[in-house]
Amino acid sequence: MSTNTTNTLTERYVQEVVRRIPADQRDDIADELRTTIADTVEAHGSADARSAEREVLTEMGDPIRQAARYAGRPLALIGPDYYPAYMRLLTVLLSTVLPAVTIGVMVLDIADNSSLGSAISSGIGTLLMVGSQMIAWLTLVFALVERGRTREGLTAMTTKAWTPDDLPEERQKDTTSVRACVSMAWHALLAGAIVWQHVTEPYRADGADRNGQHLQILDPGLWSGWIWPVLAGLMALVIVELVRIASRGWTVRLACCYAAAQAVFSLPLVWIVYRQMFFNQAFLTDVNKDWTTPNALYNAFAFVVLLSGAASVVRRFRAARG
Repeated sequence: MSTNTTNTLTERYVQEVVRRIPADQRDDIADELRTTIADTVEAHGSADARSAEREVLTEMGDPIRQAARYAGRPLALIGPDYYPAYMRLLTVLLSTVLPAVTIGVMVLDIADNSSLGSAISSGIGTLLMVGSQMIAWLTLVFALVERGRTREGLTAMTTKAWTPDDLPEERQKDTTSVRACVSMAWHALLAGAIVWQHVTEPYRADGADRNGQHLQILDPGLWSGWIWPVLAGLMALVIVELVRIASRGWTVRLACCYAAAQAVFSLPLVWIVYRQMFFNQAFLTDVNKDWTTPNALYNAFAFVVLLSGAASVVRRFRAARG
C-alpha cells in the first residue's frame, strides 16, 4: 500500500476531528494528531502500513469522541453527575408545581366563565404549555451547567498533573434541597402570576361605574418600565436556585449571584410599593369602596420586602461559608 493512501486515511480522520473544534485550536491539534498516529503506526512495527494505520485509528475511536475530548464538550446533554438532580427536580416540578398551576387556572376560569368545558380546555392548554416550558427551560439550564463544569474540569486537568491534594473536601449531606426547590417554585409562580394577571385581567369590578369590567390587579403602568427588572430578578433567582440544586450546595460565587439577583428583584419592588405604584388604582377603588389604604401599610410592606430579601442573602452566604 502506498504512503499517499495511508496519509489520506490519516488526513480524513484528522479532518473529521478538527472540524468539530474551535478554529484557533485546529492547527495545533491537527499536528498533534498526525504525530500521534504516525508514532503509533511506527511502534506497531508492521510491514503492512495500511493495516497498522487502520488498527491505530480503530483504537483511537470515533473522531466525534476525540473532538469532544479536545474541545471540552460532553457528548451527553446532561451527564451522570447532574442527571439524578435533574430528574429529582423535574419530578418535583411536574408533580407539584404543574398540577397547582393547572388547578389554579381552572378554578379561576370557572369563577370567571362559570363553564366547566371552558375550564377543562384551559386546564389542558395550561398543562401542555407550562409542562413543556418547565421541561425545556430546566433541561437548558442543566445542559449549560454541565458544559461549563466539564470545560472547567478539562482545562484544569490539562494545566497541571493530578495529585491527591486535588481531591475535593468531603461533601456533607445536603439537607437544603427541598427548601431550594420550594424557593425556586415560589419565584417561578410569582413571575407567572404577574404575567398572568396582566394578560387575563382576572378581577371583575362590580362598582356602578365599572360594572362587569375586567381589571388588572397590578398597575398597568408598571409594564412601561418598572415591572421588567422585577421579572428579570425573579427569573434570575429561579436560575440561581436551579444551579444550586445541581451543584448540591452553596458557594461564595453562587451566593454573590443570588445577592445580585435578589437586588434586581427586591430594590425596584420596594420602590414601587413605597411610591404606591404597585396596585391598579381602579382595582383598589373597587375593592376598598370608601376606605383608603393608609401610607403606613405601604411603608410596612416595603420594609418587609427589603428585610426578607436581605435575610435570604445573609442565609446564602452563611451556607456558602459552612
